[in-house]
Amino acid sequence: MKNLYFQLKLHCTSLFILGTVSISVVSAQTFTSSNLPIVVINTNGQTIVDDPKITADMGIIFNGEGKRNTITDSLNHYNGKIGIEIRGSSSQMFPKKQYGFETRDSLGASVDVSLLGFPSESDWILSAQYNDKTLMRDVITYSLSNSIGRYASRTRYCEVLINGEYRGVYMLFEKIKRDKNRVNISKLDSTGVTGDALTGGYIFKIDKLDITGNEGWYSTFAPFTGAKQKILYQYTYPKPEDITEAQKTYIKNYMFNFEVNMMMPAYDDTITGYSKILDVSSAVDYFLINELTKNVDGFRLSFYLYKDKDSKNSKLFLGPYWDYNHGFGNSDYYAASLINGWQLTYLTTNPTFMSTDQFQPPFWWGRLLQDKVFMGKVRLRWIELRKKQFLLNKINTVIDSLVVHLSESQQRNFIKWPILNTYVWPNAYVGGSYTNEITYLKKWISDRTNWMDIELTGSPLVVAVENINAPMEFTLLQNYPNPFNPTTVIEYHLAEKSNVTLTLYDVLGKKVASVIDDEQDAGVHQFQFSSTRFQLSSGIYFYQLRAGRYSAQRKMVILK
Repeated sequence: MKNLYFQLKLHCTSLFILGTVSISVVSAQTFTSSNLPIVVINTNGQTIVDDPKITADMGIIFNGEGKRNTITDSLNHYNGKIGIEIRGSSSQMFPKKQYGFETRDSLGASVDVSLLGFPSESDWILSAQYNDKTLMRDVITYSLSNSIGRYASRTRYCEVLINGEYRGVYMLFEKIKRDKNRVNISKLDSTGVTGDALTGGYIFKIDKLDITGNEGWYSTFAPFTGAKQKILYQYTYPKPEDITEAQKTYIKNYMFNFEVNMMMPAYDDTITGYSKILDVSSAVDYFLINELTKNVDGFRLSFYLYKDKDSKNSKLFLGPYWDYNHGFGNSDYYAASLINGWQLTYLTTNPTFMSTDQFQPPFWWGRLLQDKVFMGKVRLRWIELRKKQFLLNKINTVIDSLVVHLSESQQRNFIKWPILNTYVWPNAYVGGSYTNEITYLKKWISDRTNWMDIELTGSPLVVAVENINAPMEFTLLQNYPNPFNPTTVIEYHLAEKSNVTLTLYDVLGKKVASVIDDEQDAGVHQFQFSSTRFQLSSGIYFYQLRAGRYSAQRKMVILK
């Protein structure tokens, strides 16, 4: 078997140099070049463990955008020391490990560097995405987050070699840190113990414990009445070893006051209630991202919060977003793969989950869900985002561009890790091929946005694609996918503002549904059509568009 970029051989030996260390490679797969940056790590005979970090050598081969990177090229982007360790929680059970590393100088001190175009820092992550066979759920989520003005880690795909062994496709992530290019809040050091300086900035989180233990404080309030579980807020910035007692007391009291407010009968008062402490817009966006992805860990794990100093902004913000490889229909538990239902409703009402799982969402998420004003803001924000950032064709464009970007490297990855036809916890779907995994992802997102449209607005949303240049003519496009079950997208172009009707007929010409009857602006419009909504059986149908004097029809097929 042979293609342009790699070969499989029974035995192959190659030689390359990292710093001054020669590494002999004996492998079943010869990896010669990539369109992605190549990361080369040499541990000098040491084993990478989950704490402490070991000192190793790392080089990066990156010849620039659009240029090919070859394993025999010089380590031209980075060539120096790192401290590296295995990271993650449940992911540590997988053979393809993910790593955290710190860039260091020759004396072992951390040093800020810019890697692959990211702003300078010293802490980095090589994410493996082993159980996400699309290799892109985190990347999609972080892209959506940044598109709506909420910082999430920058990402860059690369291929990794460790001690001469090809390890597959990885993503270089920024670690969540406080600085002007990441979580942009005020610096807080040991001198900030009084006045305005004491009030920020802080980053903390709700998450699992790691091997070294985590420092923080337990909430005074149980996640639900009678709960045995407790909510642990963990220090992120300042780090546990750096935060002072005065700072610990301040942020603990700040969150206590917020939770007391959320517990009050009048918590939802628009003047005296939670909105005087919580930045509600950040909570709305956090809710929507976690519900769009239906992240099984959302609201309760990898959940970050931050606060700046009072003189800049005294409110509590939710975010940044982190760890979504179990989202978008990739988890087979806690109803997370189902396209219908609020994940937060499940987490706050399901008796089995509430009685057995150690990691619960804090009680105040349930209070927000019950607040009609909050959910009203959710509805308005959803409608706003669906017109632009959450437009289905924009999300699909991101996916398609990533598929092209990974077209060769994902093949090498799944030769190294042949899991496409294998269940890997917690997969809700096993596609057998990379193409099938992408198809499932796209369909799941389409169905989920359709459900959220109906749940929040009462019907699927017809959204106009933002386009500086209005269409020059009226056009009705073929629906996609076709055939379909149960949802498909119908796209049409309006050259001018028009009275629009979209009507569905069966093969005998009988009208079976009036889909749209409305005046609409000029532009490119998309409509998510659901056969379930109109209780249609399998068969051939025709949809007809009338807009002013324009009329056209196309055939669609429902297969169940």
